[in-house]
Amino acid sequence: MRVLGIESSCDETGVAIYDSEKGLIAHALHSQISTHQCYGGVVPELASRDHVKYLVPLVDEALQQANLVKTDLDAVAYTAGPGLIGALLTGACFAKSLALGLNKPALAIHHLEAHLLAAKLDSPELDFPFLALLVSGGHTQLIEVRALGIYQLIGDTLDDAVGEAFDKTAKLMGLPYPGGAVLAKLADQCSVEEAKILAPFPRPMTDRPGLDFSFSGLKTHALTTWNNSLKDEKARARIAKAFQQAVVDTLLIKCKRALQQTASRRLVVAGGVGANHSLRESLKGLLQELGGEVYFPRPEYCTDNGAMVAYAGCLHLLQGKKDLNWAIEVKARWPF
Repeated sequence: MRVLGIESSCDETGVAIYDSEKGLIAHALHSQISTHQCYGGVVPELASRDHVKYLVPLVDEALQQANLVKTDLDAVAYTAGPGLIGALLTGACFAKSLALGLNKPALAIHHLEAHLLAAKLDSPELDFPFLALLVSGGHTQLIEVRALGIYQLIGDTLDDAVGEAFDKTAKLMGLPYPGGAVLAKLADQCSVEEAKILAPFPRPMTDRPGLDFSFSGLKTHALTTWNNSLKDEKARARIAKAFQQAVVDTLLIKCKRALQQTASRRLVVAGGVGANHSLRESLKGLLQELGGEVYFPRPEYCTDNGAMVAYAGCLHLLQGKKDLNWAIEVKARWPF
């Protein structure tokens, strides 16, 4: 089975083709960072227009990579939510129109489910069940993944998502968009000893039971520290390091609790923040200590991409699932 995957939930246009026998055979992506950079954040209308502009050439590029024509496809999978409603509609309309024209099934894919399954692209030996840590700009969740389509949310953020906290902290210190990645790079260049000059940063909600998260207070602490500093490059680097270490420590503590609570020995890390080097190294150490295994998608599969949508679509297609009608239905909010 060959499935074309289309991702358009926010500011990246992703197209890929997954073959059930050969694996991922094509992968094309257009990032809109330069489009939104001057605004300091994603402008939904501009994001939708960019998807319209790039979907057709990216599909053509993917087909050329795979040495296929459209009629060789067996299905078209697309992100149906959650995300920006206009961006989702753009991808869904295109995907369903293409599927209808080819007389092939269309498959609506949950964006978060696609992220959870992305680690299996490079690690086919990874089997259900496992525990997943989903960390992105919009979500910070701990999820029990019992089987395809069977998920149990056991921990969630009460306010800011971890990626959102990274971006907002970077912005308040004057770092360029997209700030989270810039802040993480700055943190990696600062030593732990340098960061210790600052007053200790809190590890939110780790002093109480449970698996939920909160990062708004940590962000406020970073702002207060910045306002009381000399606001120079040294202060930026120290705050970035202290902030990142507080986030990583908090995630580690909650992951350890979740692994013990679920008796799981397999942890999958998904979402854009999953590409963070410090988080990866710390989680590798934790799972080694616990005698378990940790799986990460490669960095290009951590952020939004068509490969994870094509793969999730292929898994569902093999189980006989598909859209039951041709109505265009997308969801800006879609509880997992």
